[in-house]
Amino acid sequence: MLKQPSQKYRPFPPVPLPDRKWPNRTLTQAPRWCSVDLRDGNQALADPMNVGQKLELFHALVKVGFREIEVGFPSASNTEFTFNRRLIEEGRAPDDVWLQVLVQAREHLIERTFESLVNAKKAIIHLYNSTSPAQRRVVFGMTKEEILQVAVRGAQMIRERLSLLPGTEVMLQYSPESFSATEVEFAKEVSEAVMEVWQPTPERKMILNLPDTVEVAMPNVYADQIEWMCRHLKNRDALIISLHTHNDRNTGTAATELGLLAGADRVEGTLFGNGERTGNLDLVTVAMNLYMHGIDPGLDFSDLNSLVRVYERCTGMTVPPRHPYAGELVFTAFSGSHQDAIRKGLKEWNEGRRTYWDVPYLTVDPNDLGREYREVIRVNSQSGRGGVAYLLESEFGIALPKEMQREFGPIANDEVDRLGREVSGAELKAMFWREYVERTQPWQLQGFATESCNGLVKCNARLLQDGKPVVLSGEGNGPLAALVNSFSQAGGPHFEITAYSEHALSAGKGASAIAYIQIKHTDGRTRWGVGVDTNIELASVRAVLSALNRS
Repeated sequence: MLKQPSQKYRPFPPVPLPDRKWPNRTLTQAPRWCSVDLRDGNQALADPMNVGQKLELFHALVKVGFREIEVGFPSASNTEFTFNRRLIEEGRAPDDVWLQVLVQAREHLIERTFESLVNAKKAIIHLYNSTSPAQRRVVFGMTKEEILQVAVRGAQMIRERLSLLPGTEVMLQYSPESFSATEVEFAKEVSEAVMEVWQPTPERKMILNLPDTVEVAMPNVYADQIEWMCRHLKNRDALIISLHTHNDRNTGTAATELGLLAGADRVEGTLFGNGERTGNLDLVTVAMNLYMHGIDPGLDFSDLNSLVRVYERCTGMTVPPRHPYAGELVFTAFSGSHQDAIRKGLKEWNEGRRTYWDVPYLTVDPNDLGREYREVIRVNSQSGRGGVAYLLESEFGIALPKEMQREFGPIANDEVDRLGREVSGAELKAMFWREYVERTQPWQLQGFATESCNGLVKCNARLLQDGKPVVLSGEGNGPLAALVNSFSQAGGPHFEITAYSEHALSAGKGASAIAYIQIKHTDGRTRWGVGVDTNIELASVRAVLSALNRS
């Protein structure tokens, strides 16, 4: 890298807009959406989609709720043309879905594009030509006037052929490609020249797409460009101002949101930002950003995992695990402090103590996207007792008492740290079972019987002590008190029960109960034990023996 980058690079000039209005505006409704996955996204793939893959993705886009879909560049190849014809001839496009097709301002390409649209119900014909100084100089070797005439001739050729599509509702769209790198005055001049040919009205609008084809400035500059155009274009009420941002500076989402504040009506982009270089705008992110502020995006991502699978299958791309909203790990907490905050926030929400969603670290409810809460908290060496407890309860119904969480959490973390990786819920349960439930040395239960007499309970406990049979008897005001006294009377360990809780692990006649018991020895040491049995009394006895065995 250069020590003095200013010798090679220069900042992008600001737009003269000292009284800009967009910083003080608030978004209150969703824009019109247009998916360009099947064209802009497809052209960026190492292996472009075949017709079957495009059909599958098209239907997935329709199911989500897209009603404007750029289906391809039908004049570019037979595959693109064939796909367009299948959509129309096989009735695959619902009557309310606009099929958008892209075409350059060249006569033979326009002819082929019109052939691809015969008998379509609704069609958007998207004309474009590039307008930036670099494109004018390097690619075309044309003056501004020559570039303007390319746009005008293209618009005229399209207007002259509209009669070739009887019965098709046609909307026209123009893009001054590389708009964000074009002088705003010239972008306005070219756009108005196309408008002069197409004659849009408030009743029959045209789409003016102002693309951030290559992101060359900060997103606030793009917003200034959009507001400048909205304020200076003639007949603004006859236009649908559309945004098409890319992500070269990793601010495509910000540029789009600020562009909407600046007055735009429509957004083009792709699922998960697939596109050339660093990608197109991610429509899922922008839509979900609106949703988390209480705005209906008009798109349904309630089964986002399924949409990810379709996208990955059709495109061969993968959604990164940290991708906003859709990534595998975006709603997942490994950190102990995060887990504890999420667990408490979810408890507050599930108990109905909040009207509006306000769970720490979760900007939206994962359930709204078809994600399960058990995906939220996962355990590795960075996790705390809260995450361990949450996973055991959410997956297996093992509700550890709070004091017991403080004991088992470090035990589990030491084991996870030794493994050096994330552990599953099943592995965590196995650790818990080994530590508590499966402890049978030195004490192991063989049988336990009680009888009541004069308000006292007498017990008879048949045990193995280091494999040798032992019978203990005692009495107390309950079965557990009698068991504790039986150890003292036999010269065994002296202890008291300081905490007890139990609950069912499953439902039905064969349901198991789980008991948690903390004992305290005469020297002040405390230990927790756990017992599981279909009989709650026996589960409690096993929990006492578990605590003794862990002592």
